[in-house]
Amino acid sequence: MINTLHIKNVGIIDDVTIDLNDGLNILTGETGAGKTLIIDSLQIISGGRFSKEMIRKGQDVSYVEASIYLENTQCEEQNIVVSREIYSNGRNTCKINGRLVSVSELKNFMKNIIDIHGQHENQSLLDESEHIKFLDGFAEKEIKNLKEEYNQMYKKYNELKDEINKNFGDDKEKQRELDLLKYQSKEIQEAMLVNGEEEELENKQSKILNAEKISNNLQEASKNISENAMDAVSISIRALEKIEGIDNKYTESLNSLKSIYYDIQEISRDIEDYKDEVYFDEEERRNTEERLDLIYMLKRKYGNSIEEILNYKEEIEKRIEKIENSEEYVNNLKKELKELTQDMNKIALDMNKIRNRYAKELEKRINKELSDLEMKNAEFQVKIDKRQEGEFESNGIDTVMFMISTNIGEDKKELSKIASGGEMSRIMLAIKNVLADVDKVSTMVFDEIDTGISGMAANSVSQKLKSISKKHQVLCVTHLANIAANGDYNYYISKEVEEKRTKTTIKRLNEEETIREIARIASGNIDEIAIKHAKNLRKIA
Repeated sequence: MINTLHIKNVGIIDDVTIDLNDGLNILTGETGAGKTLIIDSLQIISGGRFSKEMIRKGQDVSYVEASIYLENTQCEEQNIVVSREIYSNGRNTCKINGRLVSVSELKNFMKNIIDIHGQHENQSLLDESEHIKFLDGFAEKEIKNLKEEYNQMYKKYNELKDEINKNFGDDKEKQRELDLLKYQSKEIQEAMLVNGEEEELENKQSKILNAEKISNNLQEASKNISENAMDAVSISIRALEKIEGIDNKYTESLNSLKSIYYDIQEISRDIEDYKDEVYFDEEERRNTEERLDLIYMLKRKYGNSIEEILNYKEEIEKRIEKIENSEEYVNNLKKELKELTQDMNKIALDMNKIRNRYAKELEKRINKELSDLEMKNAEFQVKIDKRQEGEFESNGIDTVMFMISTNIGEDKKELSKIASGGEMSRIMLAIKNVLADVDKVSTMVFDEIDTGISGMAANSVSQKLKSISKKHQVLCVTHLANIAANGDYNYYISKEVEEKRTKTTIKRLNEEETIREIARIASGNIDEIAIKHAKNLRKIA
């Protein structure tokens, strides 16, 4: 649900913050005070369209931010902050928990959180692709296990079709692919690659390229050791041998010098060996470079390393074998697909029967709701069509569409073609009330749902809003006292002039203030009779 809504520079709204609550939140107030702008701000934060004319006069940017708590969610974080800045030059900045997102990403995220009724935007029930999900949610007890079984089959069904398509080309296509794969396999095979050889060759190449430098320095090191170091140590040894009997410490130094002498001898032999290794003839240099060029070429074509190239060779050899035996392989796949299709069709028909049965019950309950809402001539229908046999989709073979006729003698039309905002709001209210347990959207907003109704219908609307608010957070802009009296939390929107500028203010009302606001809405005057009537409405609610 939405905990806090912060709006800045939208129309006459300067800077307001609304702390919202669970249950039924009622918004009332003066005409033109900014109630519609609050709904517009909710549209903005939901990724809706925005006109730069909505930016407060004298400002360059509008800002809307919502703090949202997600209950029973699979998200790592339950507390989410969503914001959107819109500049006068048309630039948008949208964020979810500080992370920049596109408008479409924001819209996709928010569609699962907020549903706004009274306008034709951001209504999940107007999305015909969602209708089958609502119906299946209504029939969940019977259809859930079948759908899970079907979805597993549907996944396998797509895998088999993809595999058949990959292997069911014409003979020319197969031969072209086979020729290419055999060429690639032969090219890799003839290279006789060995894991680790690239590193050895690169080390050898480095030595070849630096052969002269290596040779000169080894020569200098060898000369200094043999001509200087060893002679100096040898002379020192002979000198100490003459006095070693005088004191033990001379003997210890003598032994250390002899050890050093032997170490120098060993190093001298190693350097001589290194000198012999430095020589490379022109053919050896050329062979090393050509081998490395071959490896680099194969890496560009088949993988980032010798290991990847060899793995690719294994894959194409399997593919070669599959193509060479494709007729038998494809026939086996087709047989498996045929058997799977029969099983899927059986389950899809079972789901179709369940949907048709529950569709009748859903129609009955929604039409009852519409009658309560003073739409006695309205007729709601769940239209279910079957695709052709074998035309499987993720939900089976059915297409589901919610249809309605609002007047006697009119043809039933898609919900999206209902023109009246007031009618649409009541239709949505009826559907939402029946599907309250199914709908996963946490916050529902009804903008002036009371348009064109009064009396018994108004009472029914208020009761249904109250019913929905037990399972969802509900925000409702209303002009009817009956509806306002049912509010768990009532907010008063007004406007005031400050420094020659009009701005919107919002106040959450206490119980006494709520009674006075209900009285004002009911009669236009706040007198004793109106207060008594308001208290009675509140008591009934």
